[in-house]
Amino acid sequence: MAKNKPKTYTKPELIAKLKEISAMGFVPNARRGNAGGIGNTLEDLLGIKENNLPIPNAAEWELKAQRLNSTSLTTLFHIEPSPRAIRFVPQVLLPKYGWAHQEDGKKYSKGEMSFRQTIHGQSRSDRGFKVVIDRKERKILISFDAKSADLRHKAWVESVKKRIGLGEPDPQPYWGFDDLEHKAGTKLLNAFYVQAEVKIVRKKEFYHYTKVMMLQKFNFEGFLKALDEGKILVDFDARTGHNHGTKFRMRQDALPMLYEKVMTIL
Repeated sequence: MAKNKPKTYTKPELIAKLKEISAMGFVPNARRGNAGGIGNTLEDLLGIKENNLPIPNAAEWELKAQRLNSTSLTTLFHIEPSPRAIRFVPQVLLPKYGWAHQEDGKKYSKGEMSFRQTIHGQSRSDRGFKVVIDRKERKILISFDAKSADLRHKAWVESVKKRIGLGEPDPQPYWGFDDLEHKAGTKLLNAFYVQAEVKIVRKKEFYHYTKVMMLQKFNFEGFLKALDEGKILVDFDARTGHNHGTKFRMRQDALPMLYEKVMTIL
């Protein structure tokens, strides 16, 4: 029975083992298919179960493995905007600021509306939406400026003018700092962050785990900075028949920004 007992590591043992794995060079993907292979292969090399980093007395640690130089987006969490008394996406953004769904009258019934926007704090979207951080009020607001909308959306801007007017939404949807800090803090645990170079040989992926960082203590200021710089984005994905939920998503390479203590191991 003892043979099946999962491996446990102290932090120094885990660091030593990750260095050992890095020194192996390129290793083949341990799983069929390439999806999730980087993390799964690393877990196999460490001899640990999926999503379980067995450091004694440290349940708040996790292992994160990603491709090197990837800017693809990863979902951090779902959270709908306030005020909570209003179901903002289906009751305001979709009927007042939405547009005809591309499958309107085809896949979906006639009159199907869409509100799909990915926004951040660095610049406005093609329809004039942006994230604005109000430090005084301790809120992250959704702002709308019709003048910033792309000319190809001129007819849509006119329709918004008729439906609700072209000022800021009133009330303005927002997330409170405290709510977001709590939500993000419970999702972003301390992490061993491992990045791998990837090569493909005869349609099979091989990984070389070349970068390792130890990330400790979630830093909300770093989270706000990442949102302001377009490294964290707010993603709306709603249509008349279904709201897929409002997501905060992050460019993968920005993860170290979200921690107070970043220790480079490799």
